[in-house]
Amino acid sequence: MTAYEKLKMVRALDRPKGSDFVEGLFTDRVALCGDRRYADDPAIVGGIGYLGDQVVTYIAIDKGRDMAECMQKHFGCPMPEGYRKALRLMKQAEKFKRPVICLVDTLGAYPGAEGEERGQGQAIAENLVEMIGLKTPVISVVIGEGGSGGALALAVADRVYMLENAVYSVITPDGCASIIWKDASRVHDAAECLHITAQDMVDFGVAEDIIPENFEDFPQMCENMKTRLLQDLQSLKKLSVSHLLDERYNRFRKIGIYEENGKVKQ
Repeated sequence: MTAYEKLKMVRALDRPKGSDFVEGLFTDRVALCGDRRYADDPAIVGGIGYLGDQVVTYIAIDKGRDMAECMQKHFGCPMPEGYRKALRLMKQAEKFKRPVICLVDTLGAYPGAEGEERGQGQAIAENLVEMIGLKTPVISVVIGEGGSGGALALAVADRVYMLENAVYSVITPDGCASIIWKDASRVHDAAECLHITAQDMVDFGVAEDIIPENFEDFPQMCENMKTRLLQDLQSLKKLSVSHLLDERYNRFRKIGIYEENGKVKQ
């Protein structure tokens, strides 16, 4: 399957959205809303719930299930208040020593004038800075699209996983084709050039592993995900705070390969 075919799969209307995964993974949920500064952003849903027998803070980007909901949630493109809400919940989780689980599915942050007026870039930057030093375990799963800084703002984590057909990129292939070739119809070429697939992310060290998709038995798929996440949390909780932060920092420092004086370095 090509990168473009996978891109079309994650954009399918019938693919489970963030709220579906929240319902499938977490029980006894209490939703928490608002950024305490401006408003609540429906594109990001979050709260406290149980992952198995472990209390966690969950944060998910949700595209919406039907057209009305998609419009309300800006098709999963969060506003600045959404990222500030996510950060508020993460800092609360740190205070009460709860792990954080993030579910990412977005084309990117909301690109309109309202977002810029309310400090979109600053909101994303604050999340990146705060997450790298968050004193509690963080796991992020890209369940659909991981688009640019809008996705990275919820993916500075100790473990990053990709669903089997999920994609992760610095820019949408559509946007890349429009900029590079001035031709949006070349999205297929852009998708291949960007190396956006789950396997690419594992090969590059951006993600730890790939989670198989089985939407025909979605409850069982969520149970399998839950088992994987709980295993990771158990190992991460054994680390001291300083060790946890050092490992997270080093995880991101070692991502990427470059060439210097004819030698390939990482």
